[in-house]
Amino acid sequence: MQDGNCAITVNLPNQQDVIKMTDMKPTLVILVVGLSPSLVGSHTPHLQKLAEQGASRPLSTVTPAVTCSVQSTLATGLMPSEHGAVANGWYFRDMAEVLLWRQPNQLVHGEKIWDAGKLRNPDFTCAKMFWWYNMYATADWSATPRPMYPADGRKIPDHYTCPVGLRDELDARLGKFPLFKFWGPLADITSSRWIARATQHVIDTRKPTLALTYLPHLDYNLQRLGPDLKHPKLLQDLKEVDDLCGAMIDAAAREGRQVIVVSEYGITPVTDAVHINRYLRRAGLIAVREELGRDVFDAGASPAFAVADHQIAHIYVRSPDRVGEVKNLIESLDGVEKVLDEDGKRAAGLDHARSGELIAISSADRWFSYYYWLDDEKAPDYARTVDIHRKPGYDPVELFVDPEIRIPALSMGFKLAKRKLGFRNLLDVISLKDTKLVKGSHGRLTDETKDGPMVISSRGDLLGEENIPATGFKQLILDHVFA
Repeated sequence: MQDGNCAITVNLPNQQDVIKMTDMKPTLVILVVGLSPSLVGSHTPHLQKLAEQGASRPLSTVTPAVTCSVQSTLATGLMPSEHGAVANGWYFRDMAEVLLWRQPNQLVHGEKIWDAGKLRNPDFTCAKMFWWYNMYATADWSATPRPMYPADGRKIPDHYTCPVGLRDELDARLGKFPLFKFWGPLADITSSRWIARATQHVIDTRKPTLALTYLPHLDYNLQRLGPDLKHPKLLQDLKEVDDLCGAMIDAAAREGRQVIVVSEYGITPVTDAVHINRYLRRAGLIAVREELGRDVFDAGASPAFAVADHQIAHIYVRSPDRVGEVKNLIESLDGVEKVLDEDGKRAAGLDHARSGELIAISSADRWFSYYYWLDDEKAPDYARTVDIHRKPGYDPVELFVDPEIRIPALSMGFKLAKRKLGFRNLLDVISLKDTKLVKGSHGRLTDETKDGPMVISSRGDLLGEENIPATGFKQLILDHVFA
C-alpha cells in the first residue's frame, strides 16, 4: 500500500510473474442504489445519454439482493456461499449475537477487484468511496460512515478513512459527513451529494485508476413511496441523483475516464410486513429476558429465530432435530413464498456456515420485520429509535417519523436540545404500529427484468448482448481498465 497509516499489506507475486500492462484506462464506477431499467428515461437525461452513447444491460443479481451481499459479489466475482456476506448481517454463533452492518473488509472472503488490478499492474490504484465493508480494505484510498459514540450516549456524525488524514481533508473541504441524512427519517440527497463531491475530490487529487462510489439517494423514497413514477417526490429524486451522475460523468469525460453505472437491486411495491419472529415466539421458539420491564431478545437461548433482512430472513435453528419442524411452521405463514433448506441454499449460492439453517423468502408484496415482542409496551427501548446496530434485524420503518407525533420537528428538536445540555434521553420517534408505512422493498429476485438492477457503460462494446451476471462484474471492470 502507499500509506503506512493503513497498516495493510498486499502480497504481490514476484516481479517476473506480474502481467505487465503499459496502458490502463482510468474508470469510474457509480453505484446508484435502486436504479432499474424502468426508472431510466427522459427524466434521467444524463443516465439516458450515457446508455445511448454506450450501452445498458440488466444485471442478474444474487440472492439475497441486498447491499452487503451484492456489493461483495460485485467486488469479488463470487457467490455469497464463497465470499460469506450472506446478508447485511447474520448471527455470529460464537458470540451468540446478531450483528448487522459490520464494516471490516476481512469479513468478505476472496480476491477483491482492487487486488486483482494490482496484480495485473503494480501501478494500479483504487479509491473505494462508501462501498460497504470498507474498513481495513486494501484499496489505496477509502471512506465509509463511522459515527462517534461518546460515553454520554450521543451519536456524532463522522466517517472513517484510509489514510487517516483523508478524513480531515474531506471535512475541511465539505464539512462533516451528514450522517443523519444518510439514513433515518431525515435521509435525503444531502448524503449522496457529499459522497459524490468527496469522490470527485479524491479523483482530482489522487488520480486513481479505478474509483468506486456509492449514491444511496433513490433507496429512501423507493422504500417510503414505492417505485411509482407518478409520484412527484420520486421524479424529483431521480432528477437529483441524475444530476449528481451527470456532473461526475462530465468530469470523467474531460479526464478521459470511462464510466460504469451499476445498481445492486431493484425495489418493488409491498403492502405490509411478515412478523416472522412473533410467529416463532408464539410457537415457543424465541427466548426473551425481562429487563426494566422490557422484553430483551436472547438469541443464544432461543431454539429458533429469524434475522430479518428486507425480503429474506435467515432462520437459525439450534437443534438439527427441529429443522424440519421449523421449516413446516414458516412455510405455513402468510406472506412467505418459500423456505430454502440445505438443497435450496446450495442451489441459491447461500450454503455458507454463516447462513441460517433455513432461509425464508417473502412473497413479492411483503417484507420481513424483526419484531419479536407481543406487547408494544414491552418493546426494547431501541425499537422506537434509529439504531441499525442493536436491532436484531433490518427496520425500514426507521425512514419515517411516527405519524402519531403531531409536530415532529419540534419534538426532535427538543430531544436534541436536551442532549446538548447533557441530559440522556432517547430519540424515540419511530413508529411500532404501522409497518404499512413501507411501500417498497427488495431482497428477493424481481419477477420482471425491468424492475431489477442494471449496468450502464460508456463502453458499450464491452457489455455483450446478454444480461450481466453479478459474478461477472469484477471481470467487466478489469476489461474496462485493461482492455
